[in-house]
Amino acid sequence: MRILDRYIHRSIFSIFISAVLIFTFLYILVDVTSTLDEIIDRKIPFTILIHYYLSYFPMILVNTSSFACLIATQFTYSHLNSNNEATVMRTSGLNFWQITRPAICFSLLVSAFVFWVNEDFVPQATQTTKQIRDENMILLVDRLIKKDSKITNLTFYGLKNRLYFIDAYDPKSFELDGITIVENDPEQNVRQKIVALKGIWTGIAWKFYQCQVTTYTAEGVNTPLKVKVYKEKLMDIRETPKDFLNQRINVASMNILELKSYISRFSNSGAVKAINNLKVDLYQKFAFPLGNFVIVLIGLPFALMIKGRKGSTLVAFAIAVMIGFLYHVLCSVALAFGKGGFFPPILAAWIPPFLFIGAAISVIESHF
Repeated sequence: MRILDRYIHRSIFSIFISAVLIFTFLYILVDVTSTLDEIIDRKIPFTILIHYYLSYFPMILVNTSSFACLIATQFTYSHLNSNNEATVMRTSGLNFWQITRPAICFSLLVSAFVFWVNEDFVPQATQTTKQIRDENMILLVDRLIKKDSKITNLTFYGLKNRLYFIDAYDPKSFELDGITIVENDPEQNVRQKIVALKGIWTGIAWKFYQCQVTTYTAEGVNTPLKVKVYKEKLMDIRETPKDFLNQRINVASMNILELKSYISRFSNSGAVKAINNLKVDLYQKFAFPLGNFVIVLIGLPFALMIKGRKGSTLVAFAIAVMIGFLYHVLCSVALAFGKGGFFPPILAAWIPPFLFIGAAISVIESHF
């Protein structure tokens, strides 16, 4: 590694670590301040708070790494440019890619690191922090409000090898809307499919309305053996309303292999909307870590275009905030369009990275 590369790497790394620590401190400060009354009223032990925030750190790291990486590279290269060090590099024969190689390599390493943390640590951390918060930090009245709120797009794997897809579930009235239930045999072949407009808990069983029950042969889902239609029917479903609350899936607590396995179970279910949403989440798990590289790439030409010593640090910070904000807004919009069915799932996850990479290359070619 060249001396110049080591010099730039050292600057980027130190600023990156400082930014992550600052973001972590600010998050903890804001969170503690907003829940201080609950912490005091419930006399939560300090050890539980420490455990909670240590468990939460992987999520903080994953969500703030892109901003920290962008700020680190913007500050480093704007400083090099304002001190005319970047000019010296150009006059010595180095092109844009040679000058920015340390930042690009660093952003790729951070992307790989975030992918690893997101896969191996975030799922368990999500479950741990939720459990600690529910048991120790959320007031009873808030838990009751959350418990009574309507749930949409409910999916879970139930008893008798059944997959449940529910458009909406109201815990207050125990009503289900838009029901699709797929029952598989031990080899995961579809044996029965139940579709109903609405379901109501009678106190001892579920009653479905406008219900259609389709039984399939051993040849597969495209070969129905018989179809029965009921205006209303009491169903042989062992899950109670409480089970519908406790068994809902949390995508954040699943890694890529678990989510792919979950989706594969639903592949022949016919629940298009639920499968589409899960596929968007799956592709986003691949695309999200690359955001560290993408926003650094588009930020670097702006950092090298900053002129003058006065206010260069402030300008670099403003550019970093603007680029990071625009990228994450575009990601949110694309994911919303993907889950709304306007974009294919893979396109919804990868549109923002490709657009920003294209914009970055365009800016670089026109100015360097």
